[in-house]
Amino acid sequence: MRARVLLAAGALFRDEAGRVLLVEPGYKDTWEIPGGVVDEGESPFKACAREITEELALDRAPGRLWVIDHCRRPYVHWEGLRFIFAGGVLAAEEIATIRLPADELRSFRFVDRGELQTLTAQPLARRVITALDAPPGKTVYLENGEQVGRLPFVAEQPSAPPGVISGPVAKQEPDEG
Repeated sequence: MRARVLLAAGALFRDEAGRVLLVEPGYKDTWEIPGGVVDEGESPFKACAREITEELALDRAPGRLWVIDHCRRPYVHWEGLRFIFAGGVLAAEEIATIRLPADELRSFRFVDRGELQTLTAQPLARRVITALDAPPGKTVYLENGEQVGRLPFVAEQPSAPPGVISGPVAKQEPDEG
C-alpha cells in the first residue's frame, strides 16, 4: 500500500524580544504557529505565503526553509510532511496590523520557549525549539518531531562545487528568522 501524505506548512515569527508567535485556533485546544494544510497543486512555500495572508493579514513572504518533519501516524494510515519557514522578526508596528479570521482563530500571542511546551502539541514544540536551536542558515530534518541520527542538519556535501545543490536543500543565506 502506498503512503498517503498530508503536507502542511507554517511560518515561525518572532517579536523583537525573541518570543515566538502562536495563534489560537477556534477548533482545537492547542495553539499553533501560523500555517495550514497545503492545497492540491500548491507548493509548501506558496501554502505558507497564503496562510500568512489568510491568518494574519500580513503581506509578507516566508523566508528560508527551517524545518522538515516527517510524521507517521500508523493508526490512521497516513504520513505527513511538515514544513516550517522562517517568518522573521515582527516589529511592534507590524504586530499592530495583524488581523485574524474570526471564523478560524480566536487570538494570538508571543511566547517564550517554556510556554511552547504547555500551549502547543509536543511535536510542534519540538519542531519550533529545534528550529530556534539550529545553526544559522541550516535546515533541520526530523522524524515525528525527533532528530534522526547524529547529523540532523541538512547541508551541502563537501564535494559539491560552490553554488551547486548537492542535497534536497539549496545553499541558504544567513538566518533571517
